[in-house]
Amino acid sequence: MSELDRPSLGISLRILAGLLGAGMFVCVKAAGPDVPLGEVVFFRSFFALIPLLLFLWWRREFPQGLATKRPFGHLIRSTFGALALFASFAAIARLNLAEAILIAQLSPMLMALGAVVLLSERLTVWRMVGLGVGFCGVIVLVWPELEGDLKAARLLGMGFALASAVLSALALIMVRSLNRTESPGAIALYFVIASMIGALFTLPWGWIVPDLPTTALLVCSGLFGGFAHIALTLSFRYAEASRLAPFEYTALLWPLLADLFIFNVHLSTTFLLAAPMILAGAVFAAAEGNRKAKDRTASA
Repeated sequence: MSELDRPSLGISLRILAGLLGAGMFVCVKAAGPDVPLGEVVFFRSFFALIPLLLFLWWRREFPQGLATKRPFGHLIRSTFGALALFASFAAIARLNLAEAILIAQLSPMLMALGAVVLLSERLTVWRMVGLGVGFCGVIVLVWPELEGDLKAARLLGMGFALASAVLSALALIMVRSLNRTESPGAIALYFVIASMIGALFTLPWGWIVPDLPTTALLVCSGLFGGFAHIALTLSFRYAEASRLAPFEYTALLWPLLADLFIFNVHLSTTFLLAAPMILAGAVFAAAEGNRKAKDRTASA
């Protein structure tokens, strides 16, 4: 076994990335609705720079690894990513954590559909089944909101969560394209910088001076986000993507536990019905990639 062929370490890092990502979302939600959205995005982006820059320096990719041949591609990817971040945090402010993260699981399915249109990839049976099952799960989750007493805040939150999934899918498609010529460090760093600059444009709408506990939560959201990206990057260094795919869905476990034990929120019946459908859709959409990876391994 080579030094880089360490699947147990890769799996552990992927699970850690999900836990750190959940920590970021918990901090954002706990900071409360009184902190303006742009200010939350700024803190998250600014303090994520610290672990990212240290990681790039450790990998000897700073600053030489940041050179790019595709600045316009980075601009498009960073714009989609920054808008997705805004939409995601707006959804978290209006929904339970688990609901917002569950809807975000549509992103891989939407990426598969977008890759067909933008990268000329094939729309296979696996992808069509995954998309259909996943969207049925979203309908199950959203339908009671439309049929019963209309709660504008929750409905708006679900709209933001769906927008975040779409924008994240577009950003991931651009990442797939950029990966052919650009370093992962450059892709990550330019996204964080763009998010930070975009957040500064919201300054005229009024930022607040947060108290010490809220400031600590905002700082931690950035640190958790930065370290989550590093753990995710390293997980793919030590294990194949096909081996890591089943552990993508453990990222939903931590928000569930946070809702139950930190925010004292009980799971709704519609969530319990929708969650298996959306996760099954994501599994179907990823199944073809896993099969192809195994075929390539067998051929080798």
